[in-house]
Amino acid sequence: MATQLRKVKISGYKSISPKNLLEIELDNINIFLGANGSGKSNIISFFKMLNFMMSGSFQLFVEKAGTSQVFLHYGTKHTDKIVGQLFFEDSKATDSYSFQLTSAAPDRLIITSEDIEWGYKKPKQKQKTQKLSLLSNFKESALSNKENDNDTIRIIHKILTNCKVYQFHDSSPESSLRQSSPIGVAYYLQSEGNNLASFLYYLKAQYPANYNKIVSYIHLILPQFKDFYLEPNRQKYVSLNWVDIFPNDYIFLPEQFSDGAIRFIALATLLLQPEETIPNVIIVDEPELGLHPFAIGQLAEMIKEAAKHTQVIVATQSPGLVDEFEPNQITIIESDKENGYSTARKLNEEELKDWLESYSLSELWDKNVIGGRP
Repeated sequence: MATQLRKVKISGYKSISPKNLLEIELDNINIFLGANGSGKSNIISFFKMLNFMMSGSFQLFVEKAGTSQVFLHYGTKHTDKIVGQLFFEDSKATDSYSFQLTSAAPDRLIITSEDIEWGYKKPKQKQKTQKLSLLSNFKESALSNKENDNDTIRIIHKILTNCKVYQFHDSSPESSLRQSSPIGVAYYLQSEGNNLASFLYYLKAQYPANYNKIVSYIHLILPQFKDFYLEPNRQKYVSLNWVDIFPNDYIFLPEQFSDGAIRFIALATLLLQPEETIPNVIIVDEPELGLHPFAIGQLAEMIKEAAKHTQVIVATQSPGLVDEFEPNQITIIESDKENGYSTARKLNEEELKDWLESYSLSELWDKNVIGGRP
């Protein structure tokens, strides 16, 4: 078994209280279910911040937000630090990475501590762990230092670097999803689908079985679609042109896909890509936006397909999508009504056994039996 991210603990970040540690256990499929304002997107944002930390761009991430006040729970008057802990496991060992962020003038966040722990599983023996405190320059994570020679540091850095947050919400005519892209940036799918056309071009050439599966799923929700017409121009840019099933030589432009169709194409490409290119962890916020109800079922199938090779985290408020998964794959995200902080609770299938004999999960959600309602 490859090393996987098994648990995340967060405190002090956005809607997550510094006094009530948010703990989330992770498996191959993880569906975060909750209402608007519950904190789902903040948890997704935490993973996005991690990705910037691993690339040595943490200060850029903070600057884009404008101020450190955005990240600290109710600002510096209520919260003095953000703490994150991530736990990893394979068949032989367990590792962890923890860090602490503190506000610094002028409206900046700095990294005040980073630690890793590792230990090997020994049958019938208490596991012995080792701990190492990392020396950072406060501005960027020490894990992003390319000169690290510790195996555990390299493994954790690789996993978190390859822990990707994707968002395909912008499907406007000017969106990156519809733009042409150079074939030289085709080896992985970028977080907003900026290189969607060139990545599909790459898959068609190198992984035809995966490419054909993507095309077949798109045809299910867009019956007139036959195939992409991916031909680089003289500048070696490729566009998301396509042809339909009718006997003519007309080539459609990417602008002629509907909003829902272009989003589904991006999701199919993300989730059905080959094991060799897929990220260690795929994180998607509300992938159901703009999709036809029939496409929701296909989306669930693609999530399950991707989970054979990687971990998938999806934040949603779609009843149709929830019904496609098992209770133990669903984590309820709620906002504590008295104190205004986010909480997380994984569903227990045994506790819901009697309810599930008569109702679906979405019906239990609607009746507020499992929580996650406004």
